[in-house]
Amino acid sequence: MIRVAVVGAAGYIGGELLRVLLAHPDVDLAAVTSRGLHGRQIDNVHPNLRNRTQLVFSAVEDLGHYDVLFLATPHRETMERMPEFLGRATTVIDLSGDFRLADPEVYEQYYGLPHVAPELLGTFVPGLPELNREALRTADRISVPGCMANAGILALTPLARAGLVTDRIMVDARTGSSGSGARAGVENLHAERSGALRVFAPTRHRHEAEIAQATGLPVRMTATGVEAVRGVQLLCQARLADGVGEREIRSVYRAAYADEPFVRIVAHRRGMHRFPDAKILSGSNFCDIGFALDRGSPDVTVIAALDNLVKGGAGNAVQCMNVRYGRPERHGLEFTGLHPN
Repeated sequence: MIRVAVVGAAGYIGGELLRVLLAHPDVDLAAVTSRGLHGRQIDNVHPNLRNRTQLVFSAVEDLGHYDVLFLATPHRETMERMPEFLGRATTVIDLSGDFRLADPEVYEQYYGLPHVAPELLGTFVPGLPELNREALRTADRISVPGCMANAGILALTPLARAGLVTDRIMVDARTGSSGSGARAGVENLHAERSGALRVFAPTRHRHEAEIAQATGLPVRMTATGVEAVRGVQLLCQARLADGVGEREIRSVYRAAYADEPFVRIVAHRRGMHRFPDAKILSGSNFCDIGFALDRGSPDVTVIAALDNLVKGGAGNAVQCMNVRYGRPERHGLEFTGLHPN
């Protein structure tokens, strides 16, 4: 059994980690922490976990040593405490934004403050099993991408590596309210969010730096909050290299993802569900990727969708753990999503 603890387990990502880990056949969930809920039962915050466990929230200071420590903690706090966290586990899997970018100057540009542990940047393996599986097999420091970054990286990296797209990539992202976290401000009250299409990042969303780092191409990204609770959908506009058409694009995606358990190519010529839709992915660890070409145009539109809390966070982190510890990647992640929902 893999002995596991979760730091910051009271939030939405933390709750998803608990849901997945409690159903995992190879995991002993030994401890969960919360700064403000010390001593309270988990189901006080995560009612879907009633009768699933008798664990209560503890303080970080009470943690012992574990095989895996999942960090569902805020950026800034994570980098400040990372030396302590590294001493508490063989493998640390970080879901914050603090160790996703290798360049401290880029981190400061996008997060608005200097990195306090720049010597650790670049020592974390990006938590993308589909692209970094061999490195993850022996990684003891893993940084899970942001939800929209994960979708964009999976959608665009195969095309970029094959030289099928050139020039700047434009990414238009839509995300549900759970992406703002369990302690979001007044802008996420139901009265403000219901029915809204709020552009909250018209330029320079943080995840654009992650996509640019992975693809090696310049990226510009906008992000809009939509009324859904869960889900991320990206529309990515890119310029195709000369001579590239549908056959070449399908061939590259097939080579990259044919054997992947959690990436599906969804690009059909007709039907209501011919392109990726985050709604049917709710609760699942899938990322669906599709594309569309405009005859006579040199551009391609790539569409990607996932559940921001699962493949965009907790599920992807558990998939990384499965790779690291030699477990089947589907363990704990078999849920297929719901339709209709």
